[in-house]
Amino acid sequence: MSRHWSVRGRRRTAAPLALLLLLVTAVAGCRDEPTEPVRIRIATGSPTAVYHAFGQSLAALLNRELPGVRADVVVTAASAQNVRLVGSGEAELGFTQADVLPPREPEHPRVLAVARVYDDLLHLVTTAGGPVRTLADLRGRRVSVGADGSGTEVTATRLLDVAQLDGDRVRQEHLGLDDSVTALREGRIDAFFFSGGLPVRGVAELARQTSLRMVDLGDWTEPLRRAYGEVYVTRDIPRSVYQADPVSTVANPNYLIVSAELPATLVREVTRLLMERREELAAAHPAAGRMSPRSAIVTTPLPLHPGAAQWYRAAKP
Repeated sequence: MSRHWSVRGRRRTAAPLALLLLLVTAVAGCRDEPTEPVRIRIATGSPTAVYHAFGQSLAALLNRELPGVRADVVVTAASAQNVRLVGSGEAELGFTQADVLPPREPEHPRVLAVARVYDDLLHLVTTAGGPVRTLADLRGRRVSVGADGSGTEVTATRLLDVAQLDGDRVRQEHLGLDDSVTALREGRIDAFFFSGGLPVRGVAELARQTSLRMVDLGDWTEPLRRAYGEVYVTRDIPRSVYQADPVSTVANPNYLIVSAELPATLVREVTRLLMERREELAAAHPAAGRMSPRSAIVTTPLPLHPGAAQWYRAAKP
């Protein structure tokens, strides 16, 4: 942890950091042997997707700023798997799309929210010269709908359902981002879905090698809202992102979630660093820079962890 704090920074962080040191001592059971660090596993997603880049930057920040904490990232299929991992205690933090969560949480939830972080945009990617120009053109074609256990799979499956392209009307493949990119490049699929913040590195890398078409999905936001709830909104993908014609698409917010078992003092410090170091996190991925304390507290249907709520109340977003 850096020793070069400002006087103002010392006043604001000294007490929480002292409490964290007490927490680490308590975890070690007050034994004479060296204390074990508090482990924070951050469930992310594909190595070329936003969750992973964001998670790596967050892990580095926590390791540098919080004494006695060892944070690392876990590569996963993303949202749905991340919720399961955090809920089962196999990860302490994770990222998830809002539409993966049940409409109402149980009375005693095992997963709580730290923050709403940014919006995930549903990409439908195909080659510029290919036959897929609209969602309806997917009928009878080979399409990756995302890896099993991913938020992409949830959103894409719902979209195909409301478009009456479910069942065997589309030849569905369940591939993660990296495998989807490879399969499209090699002609083994005609298109793929991926849900992520702009820009998705895997898609951007593909765009530098191949001319892409992003399929417009903006007209499907309202049908999805009617069928599955008001979490969905319309967002734009500008030409500058992937050097493809601009489109509108379906988006939904995503959250940084946390185990309900994590101590409030520790979660308060995680929340503080997440909000106060937004510029540093944005250097790893621009999506991180879109966070703000005012929007971060809107995490329906998940309640905020008490430690996160404490920080937001003190900060008065």
